[in-house]
Amino acid sequence: MKIIRTHEMDPESLSEFERDMVYNGLDCCVTLDVYDGLRPQLDNITASTYDFSKALQAPTLEMKIRGVLVDQARKAEVIDEYYEIMERVEANLLRIVYEGVGMANFNYRSTKDLAELFYAELGISPIRKSGRPTVDRGAREKLEIYPIAEQLVKHINLLTELGDKISVLKTAIDEDGRIRTSYNIAGTSTGRFSSSISEFGTGGNLQNVEESLRSIFIADAGYKFCKADAKSGESFCVGAIEWNLFKDGAYLDACESGDPHTAVARIMWPNLPWTGNLKSDKAIAETPYYRHYTYRFMCKKLGHGSNYGGKPNTLAEQSKVELDLVRQFQPKYFSAFPAHQRWQAHVDETLRKKGYLVSLMNRKRWFFGRRSDPSTLREAIAYDPQSSLAEIVNQAMLNIWRKGYVCICMHDHDALTFMYPEKDEDKIIPMLMEDLVISVPLAHGRVLRIPYDCEVGWNKGKYHEQKNPNGLKEYHGHDARKRQKEAGILDRILRRTNR
Repeated sequence: MKIIRTHEMDPESLSEFERDMVYNGLDCCVTLDVYDGLRPQLDNITASTYDFSKALQAPTLEMKIRGVLVDQARKAEVIDEYYEIMERVEANLLRIVYEGVGMANFNYRSTKDLAELFYAELGISPIRKSGRPTVDRGAREKLEIYPIAEQLVKHINLLTELGDKISVLKTAIDEDGRIRTSYNIAGTSTGRFSSSISEFGTGGNLQNVEESLRSIFIADAGYKFCKADAKSGESFCVGAIEWNLFKDGAYLDACESGDPHTAVARIMWPNLPWTGNLKSDKAIAETPYYRHYTYRFMCKKLGHGSNYGGKPNTLAEQSKVELDLVRQFQPKYFSAFPAHQRWQAHVDETLRKKGYLVSLMNRKRWFFGRRSDPSTLREAIAYDPQSSLAEIVNQAMLNIWRKGYVCICMHDHDALTFMYPEKDEDKIIPMLMEDLVISVPLAHGRVLRIPYDCEVGWNKGKYHEQKNPNGLKEYHGHDARKRQKEAGILDRILRRTNR
């Protein structure tokens, strides 16, 4: 190996390759010098966060390199199906627009045409954003309340959704039949991973792929997937924060009941015929509260939004619940769990005094927006539970990677997808479910342990007896189902990649 001493070299005597080597080498040296200068300046909290993030690089890199197999034949079928649906929906939309208002050559992708349709031809008062009329997705959801526009909006939104799905399905795949993504450990301020196109120019954001598209992701031959999801994890963290601050365990107790939303319903509506049996009480909670809205739905959708300071108008719009119902729900909810508003007030006070927050998992974040701004406050309220859950999930991933008995395939914010030898399922899954749960010490001798829901299958889509028999199904011990040989998934991939 040739050693180049930068202080002795003549740049003109170096080849282009050698100049690139020198440039890259100096880049590394400068970075190291900066690190050596900055590291002593870090406080203990920031240093701990940095070290943890650095430790996550190895399992993250392994995920990047491995990628996930794609059933390319199934992908092509789904794309064709979506195009056929789009053609029918678009033809019907054009017919309605032409027969209804006389607009010819209407283009639903054109904001100009959409604005003309809704605001000029239909005469609806414009929805404005920053003072200007808009027809974006949020505006169209508001326009849907008008009977004259309802069917038009549904057609346009469906076409937009199908187009988005097709774009995801057309994401470039590597030559070995796998799709890869670049996970960014420091991509968010909360500690949650972000993902994007890989360093090789293929793949994309695999964290927000819709459920209907996930069946194209398949396990290697002889392996199965296990998806572990920390459902209601943020609610657990809210309860833990309130316990630490005020020694109020009402909400954490509800989370630990086995079904947080049913437990909340039992507290809010004590006069319902509760039995104390989780299964029976869930059935009661699923009965209608008002029209098709159930007690459990109200607690799940409106409770989660209320935890983070959501206002009635916003919650009504997001959950499609009548505004009056939201206004009735919130006082009753905060009366049942008064620690929620105490915690929100504590965040507001801390933000104004210090300008930063420290999460349950000891991660510090500075907030540089105006501290009196309501949006900054909402962001600050959401920070601690979201950040804490992200750190807990990442710690679980790191621990399991170090043990090495499963492969980590995907990181979906609050969920992890593993791949394991199919023959060892009954040994591996119970061990995995135990190792996933991290014990977090709380104040007053209490411990936070967030459970995971685990599903297993040969592709990442939801199990369906007819539509997707190889999909993910809740794990209940030994699974006698065998992989459908007639699917020939692996054979199709190998044929394509070996051309």
